[in-house]
Amino acid sequence: MNLLEYERFYDKVGRLNGWDFSKVKSISEGVKWGFYTEVTKRCKNTDVLLDIGTGGGENILKIAGSLQFLVGIDLSNGMMETALSNLRKSNLLNVRFCQMSSDDLQFPTGFFDVISCCHAPFYSIEVAKVLRSGGLFLTQQVSEADKLNVKEAFGRGQSFGEIDGALKEKYIRELIEVGFSDVKSFDYDAMDYYQRPEDLIFLLKHTPIIPNFGQEKKDFEILNDFIKNNQTEKGIRTNSKRFLIIAKK
Repeated sequence: MNLLEYERFYDKVGRLNGWDFSKVKSISEGVKWGFYTEVTKRCKNTDVLLDIGTGGGENILKIAGSLQFLVGIDLSNGMMETALSNLRKSNLLNVRFCQMSSDDLQFPTGFFDVISCCHAPFYSIEVAKVLRSGGLFLTQQVSEADKLNVKEAFGRGQSFGEIDGALKEKYIRELIEVGFSDVKSFDYDAMDYYQRPEDLIFLLKHTPIIPNFGQEKKDFEILNDFIKNNQTEKGIRTNSKRFLIIAKK
């Protein structure tokens, strides 16, 4: 997918589903952290938080009680429609959502105490601009070797063929270059077991793991073979590889 295709994809998914995968039945082994748990562990109830790539806002609505004020941004029209709908249903008064690109953050300099970003692109120079001195930036991203057996089966996929760890090193380097003084990183490679074929299909249709999944008949033939080859007593086996960066300004 090129950039325009990704934008259209997320816009469509945003309207249909937001970033809600609660209906997917799966078991994971080896997950070392929950991202928004790590965020709230480092927040005070007086902090103001920015969430970059907030999707349908599901995650920051869940942690709103831990902070004074939260702002979620996303570039997608569809995601923003879902986020605003979710906010209305929540009746929370300390959360705002704005449609905005992460490459041009329209907030006052040093406005936020904490900035979070989960599975979305960010620009270190923009993060540094709106984060206060001594503030924290936390990001979780998908590693290149995520869902590796799925990508190998299809012969294509998100970051397929790229060097594993390259994105992490790029982000660390850029954060140091813009003045973050303490940058730490963590990794995990967990095993995932999807309970039913429809759970795996939902994942593939609502994420860019396999670009344009399902548009060709052979995709379902490949998927059927993949399920046969990776079916275990625990479910259909694949992996989730993630990295976490925590940086102090």
